[in-house]
Amino acid sequence: MPNNNKKAVGIFILAAGLIILLGQWGVFSFLGRVFWPLLILLPGVILHLAFAARTLPAWVLVPGGTLTVYGIVFSLCNTWGFGLIEVLWPAFLLGPGVGLYEYALLDSVRPKGIYYASLGLIGLSILLFIFSLLGAFFLYAFSVILILAGAWLVFWPESGAGKRSGWRKM
Repeated sequence: MPNNNKKAVGIFILAAGLIILLGQWGVFSFLGRVFWPLLILLPGVILHLAFAARTLPAWVLVPGGTLTVYGIVFSLCNTWGFGLIEVLWPAFLLGPGVGLYEYALLDSVRPKGIYYASLGLIGLSILLFIFSLLGAFFLYAFSVILILAGAWLVFWPESGAGKRSGWRKM
């Protein structure tokens, strides 16, 4: 065996032994547990960079924005515990909303329907974030608001009997 081939085989065997040893020590399982959200975040960032370099069209921003938001959410949950998903679940609507918003803003055609759909998703996500942050308090406050609105409609005296009401009488 020539000397160069012998060294290449030796390096390969040495690297294989080190990989197996590190795997037995649990290094790779630790890295997998800690850094797995990067497998979602990095493709999103790469799609954004590829669009910025003008190598990919604008529609790649939709999966790029979605993957980036999801990667951030899973990184936060991985760091502080997956109980945090009780508050962060509206981000699963925010991700596609951000991706569609970027696409609608940065595409040369500027599609209006996608723009309004993205704003709807982002708005709904923000509203659901508020509801999830308020939790049970929101339900109590919402029920009191409904009771007050119903009582106002039932018991509030009409001012001016001769005024035309907003409802059509049949």
